[in-house]
Amino acid sequence: MRFLTTSSGFGFLLIDYEMSKQGFVYLIGAGPGDPGLLTIKGKECLEKADVLVYDYLVNPSLLQLAKKEAEKIYVGKKNNPKRVSQEEINKILIEKAREGKIIARLKGGDPFIFGRGGEEAEELSRHGIPFEIIPGVSSISAVPAYAGIPITHRNLTSSFAVITGHEYPEKEKSSIPWEALSKIETLVLLMGVRRLEGIIKKLIEHGKPPDTPIAVITWGTLPRQKTFTGTIGEISLMLREESIKPPAVIVIGKVVNLRSIINWFETKPLFGKRILVTRAKKQAGLLSRLLSEEGADVIEFPTIEITPPESWSELDRAIEDLGNYDWIVFTSVNGVLFFFERLKALKRDIRDLKGIKIATIGEQTAKAVRELGIHVDIVPEDFRAEGIVESFKSINIEGKKILIPRAKEARETLPAELSKMGARVYIAQAYQTRIPQSLEFAEKINTLLLEKKIDVITFTSPSTVRNFLSILGNDKIALLNSKIACIGPVTAEYLRGLGIEPHIICKKRYTIEELVKEIVSYFRDSSGYPKNV
Repeated sequence: MRFLTTSSGFGFLLIDYEMSKQGFVYLIGAGPGDPGLLTIKGKECLEKADVLVYDYLVNPSLLQLAKKEAEKIYVGKKNNPKRVSQEEINKILIEKAREGKIIARLKGGDPFIFGRGGEEAEELSRHGIPFEIIPGVSSISAVPAYAGIPITHRNLTSSFAVITGHEYPEKEKSSIPWEALSKIETLVLLMGVRRLEGIIKKLIEHGKPPDTPIAVITWGTLPRQKTFTGTIGEISLMLREESIKPPAVIVIGKVVNLRSIINWFETKPLFGKRILVTRAKKQAGLLSRLLSEEGADVIEFPTIEITPPESWSELDRAIEDLGNYDWIVFTSVNGVLFFFERLKALKRDIRDLKGIKIATIGEQTAKAVRELGIHVDIVPEDFRAEGIVESFKSINIEGKKILIPRAKEARETLPAELSKMGARVYIAQAYQTRIPQSLEFAEKINTLLLEKKIDVITFTSPSTVRNFLSILGNDKIALLNSKIACIGPVTAEYLRGLGIEPHIICKKRYTIEELVKEIVSYFRDSSGYPKNV
């Protein structure tokens, strides 16, 4: 903003947009690890950010919530060839804000609890950068909870204290009151694995009984969580035998004993299993959520991208001629979505479907149609093209005109068999599938597969298999280190054609829900105990 004067002495303000544009910083607590523990407000701020500045302990899946074009800046100390100092982080936040950007500064847990969020807020305030604090779920309470350990309990403890194993290195004298701490019933220790033996020694010296229970919880709230329990007198032996490494939350006190009764997270059917989901990004949500609910460590690796067809001409001709069709057969949810989007784009609506009967493959496809207020006439029990064909055998379709809006590449079984029954079949390309353009995790996935660090790979169509192998350079060896789960016989047959025998196949209903049930059943017997597979 500048003040200018004219030759006649009048003054006016000239507002320069670039000079007045001001950014904003959200200091967001990303929670202790489980992405589901991000707050609603944190998610909203993350979704509108132009820049993400994030630490090591932030769950990578949270980055997918950001806008596609958002800049991502990793400033964690682990796995970072360039160590970024706190001063440099402050500088990044200030510079990006001065560019007029909205910045999401993602920090593990809560930014104001041992997270240096206060220092960053001070620096932003000092430079006149507007900011907001979004508190996060702290590992102090969340991690013990996921290990089945309440930090307070009416019958055992009415007080607790939290201490850090990392005091400011330039302090001349420790400010930790060891004598007072030794009398507190529950202690929670953060960032203390490397100094744990020294801390325990101090507590015992100041009166803490050596038989006091202790739990060390590594990678808390995540499927890779491990909990080690014992007494503080045994801690040296425990650390050596178990090779315990950070990150970890440590709980000391009688509440640790409650874990044997209320341990809920580590007993989930798929706990500790790492499962790869290869569905399209927009369609992976249900499968990922259901697997996560069963305790799995889910990695989304989309091998398919669903896009509009190269040309709408086929579908447009079909829509213009809708009044002459007797049936529409939808073979997928995508077919439903793209068909009705195009119908709307052509300024038509569901009234144009009057007198046309609808058949779908699968309950999810039928559900997508019903949600539009349209009745579905046929949903075969066999969720394949063969199921539709079987259903039509009881109906006289000779001379009937049938429209199939589908992907560019699809099986020819359905149109071929319906044509044999005398129907006049018209195929309209409604969408196409392709390999995603962004494959940032491909190298990492390949490494995990070769190192046998992925337990299950899920495939929901032959195209997910085909694209997966194409992305990995058609290296079938990578598949041999994991269990293969597929949604039904069509995908299973495609895999067998490649010389790969799937381990898990849906037997009756070819749905996402059934696939998850089959995966759980594969790893657990009827009593719920793990199988040796």
